[in-house]
Amino acid sequence: MPATPPASIELVAGATAELLTWAEAIESSDATTFEKARLLATRLGARGRADGLTEIGFWTPELSTGVIQPKNIVLEVFTPRQAIDPALADQEVRFRRDYVQLEKQGDYHWGVLRGLQLGNREIIGSLYWLRYLSPETNAVCIVGDCLGTSFPYGVYAPAELYDLESLQSTRADLAYFQTHNENPTVVPAPRNILQLHIKTASPNGYLSGLTTLFRELGRKLSRGENLSPAETNFLGYDAVQLLPTEPTVEYRGGRPHEDGFFSLRDGDEERLDPETEGIVSESATVRVQLRRPDLQNWGYDVVIFAGAATNPALLETLRPDELVDFIATLHTFPTGPIRLIYDLVYGHADNQAIDLLNGRFLKGPNMYGQDVNHQNPVVRAILLEMQRRKVNTGADGIRIDGGQDFKFFNPISGRVEYDDPYLLAMGDLVQEIGGDQWRPFVIYEDGRPWPAEGWEEISTYRDLVELRPDSYQWGPLIFAHNTPALKGFWAHKWHRVCEKMQFGSHWITGCGNHDTLRRGTQVDLNEPINHHLGSNLQQVLNNAYDNPAIAALTYGFAPGLPMDFIHCLMRAPWGFFRNTDDRYAVKVVAEEAPGFLDWQVTPELFAEAALFPRIKQLGFAELGQLRRFLALLVETITDTDYDLERMAEHCARAVPVETACIDVFWLKSFARQFMEDVHEACNVWLHADRLQPTQADFNLSLRRFRQARPWLGDNLAPAERLNLLAIPSTTIFYGLRWEPPITMDPSRHGVALVAHMGGETMEVRLQELFPSHCGGWQLLLASPGLELTAVDLAGDAIALSDSQALLLEPLAG
Repeated sequence: MPATPPASIELVAGATAELLTWAEAIESSDATTFEKARLLATRLGARGRADGLTEIGFWTPELSTGVIQPKNIVLEVFTPRQAIDPALADQEVRFRRDYVQLEKQGDYHWGVLRGLQLGNREIIGSLYWLRYLSPETNAVCIVGDCLGTSFPYGVYAPAELYDLESLQSTRADLAYFQTHNENPTVVPAPRNILQLHIKTASPNGYLSGLTTLFRELGRKLSRGENLSPAETNFLGYDAVQLLPTEPTVEYRGGRPHEDGFFSLRDGDEERLDPETEGIVSESATVRVQLRRPDLQNWGYDVVIFAGAATNPALLETLRPDELVDFIATLHTFPTGPIRLIYDLVYGHADNQAIDLLNGRFLKGPNMYGQDVNHQNPVVRAILLEMQRRKVNTGADGIRIDGGQDFKFFNPISGRVEYDDPYLLAMGDLVQEIGGDQWRPFVIYEDGRPWPAEGWEEISTYRDLVELRPDSYQWGPLIFAHNTPALKGFWAHKWHRVCEKMQFGSHWITGCGNHDTLRRGTQVDLNEPINHHLGSNLQQVLNNAYDNPAIAALTYGFAPGLPMDFIHCLMRAPWGFFRNTDDRYAVKVVAEEAPGFLDWQVTPELFAEAALFPRIKQLGFAELGQLRRFLALLVETITDTDYDLERMAEHCARAVPVETACIDVFWLKSFARQFMEDVHEACNVWLHADRLQPTQADFNLSLRRFRQARPWLGDNLAPAERLNLLAIPSTTIFYGLRWEPPITMDPSRHGVALVAHMGGETMEVRLQELFPSHCGGWQLLLASPGLELTAVDLAGDAIALSDSQALLLEPLAG
């Protein structure tokens, strides 16, 4: 049961006056507007104080004109009067609703209050937002807390007052932070990274499932128990990078049960009193319909609002503790700490951000939705504070999405320029837990001048590393446009491979990630596909992105920081799916589904009883029938310019679906149910029984190989080489590296790579590939299926097939 709240919530005059005095001193100082905003932002939002009071601050430039009467700007607080079960899909809960008038000072509203309930692991605390009466429309509008740290019922619901100090003081990994030798410690980069999408990498779809998984892995390792291939795929990493965990767009379908996860009864909605021309604001008990958030999204459709919080759909308990528990489990892993990396999206926002943020946050439309106005000094300060609070949950590193999107028109130069100072400032933030300070390591995704014409050939992928030498950037072979399922791909990319060898030590390397695997499903079937990789398209795609030769190159030879995507290792489907879109859902499905079905779904997979149940219930019993309908859908979008009414008419005439009448509602329902089916089908644990132990063991051996040889992460020295042996039908990479200091002394340890990167089987001889080496060879690792004898290594021809590779150590002659 929730703690019994006091009888009412009230503003504490003396404490509020002290807060206003502090804010006024900052506002009247000689600091720059940005410096002032940085200080004020630290006390925006709501936080419980040690004296039991609650401090609240809102940036409200939209309310600063003085047009709105102060009585029509009120803080609305909902405090639970009964226990809330976060596991329930739908429940009606009694809340006590209170109204308090905050103090306005310039562009801000401040207050210190008595009577709010702090949320914790067991209970949901008071929920709050600011309400005001619009003078233009007489509608009662909302100002949400964009810096809130808990939104158990989504971004269209009030924020929750949460006891973060108690959460931080009792976390299980406090000793991990106390190992920092200086304040602030600069966290060093890991040696490899595992990329995870929580909803489809977790056995139960929540962070709690990943916590249980890693605890079980730790237990088995400690006891020396055997691991399954699926479990093996999660081991051997010293960092985990989560796809974005911030709240995303929400489905806004316009029907009563789909308006949101937090819904007041019609009679309890705020309203205008015609006699007083004010908001009716009397404390009373109200009933609120709570729906458990069921958002499914790959994470990049962010609204910026509430970026310090965790998407509630990722939390089984709807409690922030669940995220901290996961981080603590990684930090205390029995074989050594595993670092946690956040993927931060601050370069663009979905159009729903217009509903949630005041107009100063956004500059206007772009290809993703809205440009974020980083140049406004207060917005800039709030975004940095939002990031600081997010990372202060205990993350060790950050990956900044779409660095090329941070740009602005400079009126002084008359050009559009990149906002590199802001990107660098994101990496300068100092975090603190229990008095221990650290600065996370930084990864930038930045393909500038993408999406300008010719970007793929002229991008250097080094702009930000040159400005911040201790940072990392995504390299060209892991950026979005990577299609190793095509014939001759690696020969075509040879110039980029050479760049990686020369100066790739600060590139994130590898082949498979959330972008590239999706890009693989967009390859036109008329393009030259490398069918040596498999007998059907699904096998081709799986073997292209979980490839022994590419892995041997990445882990066993090439410089840089390797990263793997769990869906590639688990050979599980992956795509751009979301049940959070009503307006463009049909269009997104038409664009994504045909390639997804061609490359990732076989008739046998579709026929499995547990998969695609919703689509089957709509009448699509066979994969071929679904493909034909989607082909028609693509055609109608082109013919009607995405006019859903005309599309429905066309589809209804052409495709007899017996279970329903095809209208606009049916099309939207089809799109949503297809996305939800795909989301379920992409969970990696549904595909675990198809894994080959030899492949999982080889990949783990490579990860351990790299961990034992950190010098491989450095750029190639002048005496080291990677060479290309290419004929029209085959591509072979081979090279030799030496452990530093490199003296060419044959007694030094070295690593030789021979990797078949695609095409017909070819015989190679080591003495011909490495004529300057006069000694013998010791086999270090060979890809599954490649069995070599001492005779093979001594001089006989070695037959290498597509994707096979070996790593050797040169022996003294």
